[in-house]
Amino acid sequence: MDRSLELREKSIGRLLWSFSLPAIIGMLVNSLYNVIDRIFIGRGIGSLGIAGVTVAFPLMVVLMAVSILVGVGATALISIRLGEQKKEEAERIAGNAMTMLVLMPAAVAGLFFVFSEPILVFCGASPDVLPYAMDFTQIIMLGAVFGSISMGANNFIRAEGNPQVAMYTQLIGALFNIILNYVFIFIFGWGMKGSAFATILAQLISALWVIAYFVTGRSLVKIRLINLRPRWVVLSGIMAIGFGQFAMQMAASVQQIILNNTLKTYGGDMALSAIGIVMSIATLLFMPVLGVAQGAQPLIGYNYGARLYKRVSETWRLAVLAGTGIVLIGYLALHIWPEQLVGMFCEGDTELIAFTTHAMLIYMALIPLVGFQIVSTTYFQAVGKARQAAVLSLSRQILFFIPLLLVLPRFWGAEGVWRSAPIADGLAITLSATMIFFEMKNLRRETDHQPDPEAESNERTASLPQLCGSESE
Repeated sequence: MDRSLELREKSIGRLLWSFSLPAIIGMLVNSLYNVIDRIFIGRGIGSLGIAGVTVAFPLMVVLMAVSILVGVGATALISIRLGEQKKEEAERIAGNAMTMLVLMPAAVAGLFFVFSEPILVFCGASPDVLPYAMDFTQIIMLGAVFGSISMGANNFIRAEGNPQVAMYTQLIGALFNIILNYVFIFIFGWGMKGSAFATILAQLISALWVIAYFVTGRSLVKIRLINLRPRWVVLSGIMAIGFGQFAMQMAASVQQIILNNTLKTYGGDMALSAIGIVMSIATLLFMPVLGVAQGAQPLIGYNYGARLYKRVSETWRLAVLAGTGIVLIGYLALHIWPEQLVGMFCEGDTELIAFTTHAMLIYMALIPLVGFQIVSTTYFQAVGKARQAAVLSLSRQILFFIPLLLVLPRFWGAEGVWRSAPIADGLAITLSATMIFFEMKNLRRETDHQPDPEAESNERTASLPQLCGSESE
């Protein structure tokens, strides 16, 4: 069956499964970039190494935000244009997006190299942690473009209905990252620099795989030289749609900077190491939900563009159920094996294990409900409603978490940091539920006003004998 016809007619449940499973696997594997870095660093270098990666993390999030700005924005528009049968416009969007994926991370990296030490201190580095953070981040920035292409352009592959290839991109990168991390840290003894080199080399291999997909004729949407020239009307559309997720990632970066500095003040370098471990475990829990959301996005976008609103609402509903179920499994694992999960990063450090386990169980108390918010935010991005997507994307970090983070530690110290997270989650979920309720209500209204093609066909068929009869008379 033609890919476009599948998106229009195939069972939503089967489509969501076929699109989401590769995305879930891919996102889980992709999350191993940070998780494996921290596991190998924790075991091969120690807690200060983990703290160094934690300090570097806000800058890595900025690079990720650039990739997501372009990748998510372009993916939504490509899906909608394909649904409208406008392939040339989809290719123009893809070409402009590819240019952005090269220029924007290069600009971020250049800025970092000019102000590297002040930036890392601003991100929470203590004098003991700064050398570790510097060794790691400088090399990561050298490969910024590789990561941007491998992550951002990989979304275009998923948008045109080829999630398996998108999954392979992430599998290849993560596999090389694991192997190279082990070799560079434990065999070559390169320490923090070895872990960073492993990351950027793995991203380079993934980027080459993505580029090969588009230049060897396998893609539905072609990357053509003529479309690489930036056009403001295209760029502004990409940025408008992707801004919600971009802002969410930038807010996450700001949140992490405030988090790092607050914990450095109230808990020292051990608290920095602890939050690094907690965030790594959280990544493993949330990435599968992001995979479900990514799998649902092209289905929602295509069917919204094709005005098949019943399929749109069904996709959202099934994605919420799937995302919530996945997070529930992770939530149970947190409570059954908390020390074992933490111990992967710092085996033998009983003090850090106890400290981190306590923090983790409080910090992630409401995660079973977070899947609903992630899928709902992705829905608004997929249908091109940038304003609503931006509000939901920013709500958790900017509206709720950061203000709580600035207030509660003044009363409860480091404990206030851990408690801020579930309170922010609860408020953000409430806002998401309110907005999606009215959106689904409007979608049902649009569906009710649409003519039923099957009913019209039956009516025409029923009238044929009468017409024939009148002619014979």
